[in-house]
Amino acid sequence: MLKTLEDLILLARDRKNNPVDGSYTNTLLSDKQLSKSKILEEINELIEAVNKDSNKIHEAADVFYHLIMYLEANNIKIEDVIEELNKRKK
Repeated sequence: MLKTLEDLILLARDRKNNPVDGSYTNTLLSDKQLSKSKILEEINELIEAVNKDSNKIHEAADVFYHLIMYLEANNIKIEDVIEELNKRKK
């Protein structure tokens, strides 16, 4: 399960270093405004899907993907986020 998230993070980092023409991932990584608008859009779509009890898994996957791209586009390392979460354990 966590391997899939790790693979997605590694893909984002690889695309930052080795852009691929026409890659949606590269578009999100290079256009911070688009990345921001997409994460907001996807979160709203997830909330709507939960309210309607439909397509929740698909929308949640979209949120994860776009959040990872947003974090990477803004040089926020997931390792730092995990470290912060670990600090909050009680």
